[in-house]
Amino acid sequence: MKKGLLLAGAFVILSAGTSFAAPLNNLDNEQTAIGLSGDAFYIEHKLSDRFTLGYQSIDRDYYGDMKDVYGQYEFTGNLRGIIGNRDFDYRDSAVYLGLGLQGPLAPQLNGHASIIAGDKFNELQAGASYRLASNLDLNATYTNFMPDHGPDKDEIAIGATLKF
Repeated sequence: MKKGLLLAGAFVILSAGTSFAAPLNNLDNEQTAIGLSGDAFYIEHKLSDRFTLGYQSIDRDYYGDMKDVYGQYEFTGNLRGIIGNRDFDYRDSAVYLGLGLQGPLAPQLNGHASIIAGDKFNELQAGASYRLASNLDLNATYTNFMPDHGPDKDEIAIGATLKF
């Protein structure tokens, strides 16, 4: 039943056509995650039972560097609200809002999908994280970055997340 709900939610999110470079991590209270995924570096810290604060730096070939400061609020164990600000190298910054859905697909394997939409771009991400150790995940993600001006960028990336 949970897998079916996760797949249905991922389908709805993917159909919406608007995600987030950092995977949705399962963190314990006061736990920090550092990770690399394709052209992105991120660090996030779970400040309370429901709120995570993060920073990520993304290097897009044609769009310059992008730096995000974001927060994730856990509505439920599987559903998160996302709010952030993306600073573009070549122009103003943009506030964005989004939703993320994550949950178990198999033992040691979690799936995630998210959408974010801002004034100057939309972004879609879907992927999975495989637990290699209690504090180390291997991530595979598909990201579609859709700026208002310029061509879309699709990326498939492999990354890793270290939690401490």
